[in-house]
Amino acid sequence: MKDIEKIKLYKSLLYSIIFLIILWSVKIFESYTLISLSQWGVYPLKLKGLFGIFTAPLIHGDFKHLISNTFALFFLTWALFYFYKSIAFRAFFFIYLISGFWVWFFAREAYHIGASGLIYGLFSFLFFSGIFRKHVPLVALSLTVVFLYGGIVWGIFPIQEKVSWETHLTGLMAGVVIAVYYKNEGPQRPKHDWEDEIETEADEIKMDENAIPDSEIIYHYKESEDDKTE
Repeated sequence: MKDIEKIKLYKSLLYSIIFLIILWSVKIFESYTLISLSQWGVYPLKLKGLFGIFTAPLIHGDFKHLISNTFALFFLTWALFYFYKSIAFRAFFFIYLISGFWVWFFAREAYHIGASGLIYGLFSFLFFSGIFRKHVPLVALSLTVVFLYGGIVWGIFPIQEKVSWETHLTGLMAGVVIAVYYKNEGPQRPKHDWEDEIETEADEIKMDENAIPDSEIIYHYKESEDDKTE
């Protein structure tokens, strides 16, 4: 592996690990101090719950909840920063904020906590970004993401009362929106020589068509002797 690729790999792993350290530190703090931070979750349409847009993904109900999110967050965050390096920070934080805001605006009255919305957002972003770009490595990543986590789509339906399906749904939607918005930025499918030739020929044809104006024919009639009148 080249040095540049190693640095890229280590950085993407580092970002993923740092975020998980923050999540685990918050939960350990809760456990040792016996202080519940759930009130810092998103509470829809209440001013007190607006700040939860920033804090809710960092808070989990219990260690089981956190563990269930840890492995998905680790892989999806790593994949985002490794394959979409140039837009990774923007995509991550826009998904983070947009999904939280939509929860605040649309969800039921309750404290919504956990990083599940971020997981759904990263999942949909990675899937649709690969499909939109039609670049083989990114399409392969899309298929891998679906193979590993495709089953989570059931979480967008109100099946379990105490599960914030709204957070899952808004996260999924946010990922799609960001994938569409950034589809022309970041890694792109390389063009083949024959594609460039086709585009060049098309441009030449267009230039030729523009260079030759439409001809206008003007007919001049010569009056015959029989048509003359006095």
